[in-house]
Amino acid sequence: MVMANKWVLNTTDTPLFFLLAQLLIAVILFLFAHMAGFLQLPLQLDLQVCKGLIPMVGLNVVGLSFSNYTLKYVDASFYQVARGMVLPFTVGTSFFLLHARPSLRILLACAVVTVGFFVGVFLDGTEVSVVGVTFGVFSSVITALHSVVIKRSLDVVHGSALHLSWYTNLLSSVVLAPILVLVGELPGVMKLLFGPNENPEGQMSTLSTFVTGSIITGAFGFLMSLASLMSIKVTSPITHMVSSAVRGVAASLLGVQFFHETVTHGRAASIGIILLGSIWYTWIKHVESQPAQGSKAHYEPVPLDELEEGQGKVDNGHASHRHSQSARDARD
Repeated sequence: MVMANKWVLNTTDTPLFFLLAQLLIAVILFLFAHMAGFLQLPLQLDLQVCKGLIPMVGLNVVGLSFSNYTLKYVDASFYQVARGMVLPFTVGTSFFLLHARPSLRILLACAVVTVGFFVGVFLDGTEVSVVGVTFGVFSSVITALHSVVIKRSLDVVHGSALHLSWYTNLLSSVVLAPILVLVGELPGVMKLLFGPNENPEGQMSTLSTFVTGSIITGAFGFLMSLASLMSIKVTSPITHMVSSAVRGVAASLLGVQFFHETVTHGRAASIGIILLGSIWYTWIKHVESQPAQGSKAHYEPVPLDELEEGQGKVDNGHASHRHSQSARDARD
């Protein structure tokens, strides 16, 4: 996704129109899947559901827009660094909005990720786009909020990740259409659609590159939006963001291969530190999710010969009563 997005954004000055094309392709794929019987979608939109999803849709539009702008102004190999603060911001938003208090070790893992971000931005020595880094930081904040809001938005659609993805893509495209006009992209859109080809001879035309990239990224976006929503539905928001961070590191490496970008020692160290902090966080969450040793109830088995002889009833009667009472409490 990052590679295809960068490929298109290198040839166009309309990142929001590109995002709109991706959303519309995802909506079309949803409709095809519905007509083919693979999915069941609520084609008649519920106004109350739409109102309940306003925060989700707003954050989705702003977050995706900032991500495209980030990728427009920075190298693909630097994209992960520019958005390296996603994990710390997500831990913070989970604490303030979901009251999920992080442990000291989690805070240390976030500190490692933060160090990786500052190494890549300030200590690398390579000139970076201030605009791109700024968009990356704001994109990280929005992504962190978005991952938390998804949890609450699932309640609006009665827990259906499929319906949430359908509503989000459809409403986001409706909201984004007037925004790209307001920010002044309309002349660029007209130039893209009806202007001369600006790519060198022997390469795909600007319009062909845009259309091909939109179809590829729109299709993958359709699949990944479903996978991401299912991931957040069954995992914590932060674990979902860690998986995104790991994908971002892989994208950075592919940027070197496809766009012949130079990865300095400082940038490589930054990516490595961010990945190390993310992996450490994952290990911490795994350890902390394990049940405490000795927390399980201990039952002493009654010997089989005593059961056959009717013994042990008096000794274990009290325990049986407590066990029955616990079972009733669980059902209640």
